[in-house]
Amino acid sequence: MAERGKVMRMSVEQPLWRALTAYRVLTMVYAVGLFVAQHDAFPRPEVAVAYYAVLVPWTLATLPKVANAASCTRWFLAVDLSVALTGILLTPVADAHDRIVAGGPTLPSIWTAGSVLAFAIKGGWRWAAFASALVGVANLVQRGAASQDTVHNVLLVWVAAIAIGYVVEVARASERTLARALEIEAATRERERLARDIHDSVLQVLAMVQRRGTAIGGEAAELGRMAGEQEVALRTLVTGGLAPASPAPEDASRPPAARADGAPGGADGASGGAGEADLRPLLAAYATARVTLSEPGAPVLLAPVAARELAAAVGAALDNVHRHAGDGARAWILVEDEPDEVIVTVRDDGPGIPEGRLAQAEGEGRLGVALSIRGRLRDIGGTAELVSVPGQGTEVELKVPRGKAEQR
Repeated sequence: MAERGKVMRMSVEQPLWRALTAYRVLTMVYAVGLFVAQHDAFPRPEVAVAYYAVLVPWTLATLPKVANAASCTRWFLAVDLSVALTGILLTPVADAHDRIVAGGPTLPSIWTAGSVLAFAIKGGWRWAAFASALVGVANLVQRGAASQDTVHNVLLVWVAAIAIGYVVEVARASERTLARALEIEAATRERERLARDIHDSVLQVLAMVQRRGTAIGGEAAELGRMAGEQEVALRTLVTGGLAPASPAPEDASRPPAARADGAPGGADGASGGAGEADLRPLLAAYATARVTLSEPGAPVLLAPVAARELAAAVGAALDNVHRHAGDGARAWILVEDEPDEVIVTVRDDGPGIPEGRLAQAEGEGRLGVALSIRGRLRDIGGTAELVSVPGQGTEVELKVPRGKAEQR
């Protein structure tokens, strides 16, 4: 919702309203200036003076009304257009007929276009067509004849107002579409985050209970069967709509210092505050007799969120090793601190992954690689590449560019 509010604040309408405010003031000054420069030619200048005595304070007093769409109400538009039409129709009363026929300006002059533009910005092209049509009729009446210049000016205002109104409508539709897209993107990211948490905790616990219950037999087998049913149901929710799940530890194969989301906790973990965090302590908790960690001697600094997510992805990769390669499999973690990126490689000596197995697992709702690994890296601007050859183990390469990671 915050992103949607930002989109609305960046609305294309606001610059138009600001431009209209300036336009009304400048054209008011222009109309009054024309009269002052030519007042000697007016047979009845007192009529023009009376009109400008209304136009000037009206323009200045209603500037807040054209500051935004909410302030520009229908009654204001009606009165404002009435002021413009009145000025047009009073022109033959104040000015000489010869000057009018020769193409002399009306009393409001181009100030009238501001009223029409307010209709266009507020209500779109239909409102603009209505207002410009009334202005056109008033101009024809005060001229007394449909001369070429008069028709040309009327059509120009009419087409311009409709075009601006149409552009405003298109801009509003685009803003609504963008706001909706941002909402969907935010919801999708939240769903993927929850799916990772569920995969890292609840789903793996249910799978463990099912396996061990079946192996023990008896009442434990029934408990395992129920756990298996709940795992299937929960995986269905993960691939569709999600509800928050409470994290729980997976099993004894995970290091004691590891959290449920896959990132090690404790005093050596990454701080959630500002600055940078050292990735090495986060990965050190995964080092065991069968997991070898190779890391630089100097701190490997990343943004705290990026460090936690990268460590969690490493934990998810090791979970896959424990689950699919067997308890006797060995794994190696290699950390490379490059100037523009951090690369973490997780390799094992297991049987590897058969071709097409990952796509099949994702279709079945098993989202370990799709969300717990690739999803985490995508969220922090990184990439995850998996290479597996049957019989030769699996290698997962995780890359986090420093610039993107620090900006998130």
